[in-house]
Amino acid sequence: MQPSQLRSLTTESRNPNTMGISQANPLEMLQMINEEDMKVAQAVNRVLPHVKTASDFAYESISNGGRLVYLGAGTSGRLGVMDAVECPPTYSVSPDVIVGIMAGGDSAFSHAAEDVEDSEEAGKQDLVHIHLTSKDTIVGIAASGRTPYIIGALNYAKSIGAKTVALSCNEQAKISELADCAIEVIVGPEAITGSTRMKAASAHKMILNMLSTSVMIRQGKVYENLMVDVKVSNHKLKERAITIIQHVTNAPYEQAVKTLEAADLEVKTAIVMLQTNTDKKTAKDLLNKTNGHIDKAIAHHQS
Repeated sequence: MQPSQLRSLTTESRNPNTMGISQANPLEMLQMINEEDMKVAQAVNRVLPHVKTASDFAYESISNGGRLVYLGAGTSGRLGVMDAVECPPTYSVSPDVIVGIMAGGDSAFSHAAEDVEDSEEAGKQDLVHIHLTSKDTIVGIAASGRTPYIIGALNYAKSIGAKTVALSCNEQAKISELADCAIEVIVGPEAITGSTRMKAASAHKMILNMLSTSVMIRQGKVYENLMVDVKVSNHKLKERAITIIQHVTNAPYEQAVKTLEAADLEVKTAIVMLQTNTDKKTAKDLLNKTNGHIDKAIAHHQS
């Protein structure tokens, strides 16, 4: 892309509302930034149908033994990695199911390696390295919508039949042309020109939250609005698990504790045990028969 084309991108445009931010007092600076941030949720709302399509892709992939793979450079890569690594403790999903790939590798998460984003081959090779297959869904994240690293990754993913999603913040983004699903969330110029770690990153974080969360809900890892597949790995999470059990079953605290421990610290198993008055083995069998959905497991027992 020529320099003139880069400057024409929305993400690189100057924001007329913040021209005086460097002369503003600290409170005024914050107000300007906050006013711009308020536009983010509205922009995300406008692309929800496209996010739904991406969610469908990811759900089908995971349901059929595939993966949801996020891939990006710089801030975009960090957002994908953060969303991926938070899913195992929240939903007890294997780290191999939702994967975050950062251009430049793990070290680039804390130390900027911006030059890597200019290599299409690097994007391809990072997917080759994880043995991407046609069962997988890849989400290429790039605020500008033109990052060569993402272009290389999307081209390779399509060549092997994987589902592809392009997430950007510019209309008619280059990466949109390469994807089965294009999400162009237009948040407008940044408060600080070109600083896409601000509104663009906030929009992308919201969309990634929606994407992974909606898939996990559909996988039966949420009951009502409770994270019933939370991994009990410390005292705080054990107390959260006990509270969840009590919310659903109205069991006294001591009974909830006893049942959780009898259920190998599996919240869903404990809930089904209490709601069906069965033992651990029966509860687990019910959940296995209903793909981990608590409501279906209980209904199956009652039928």
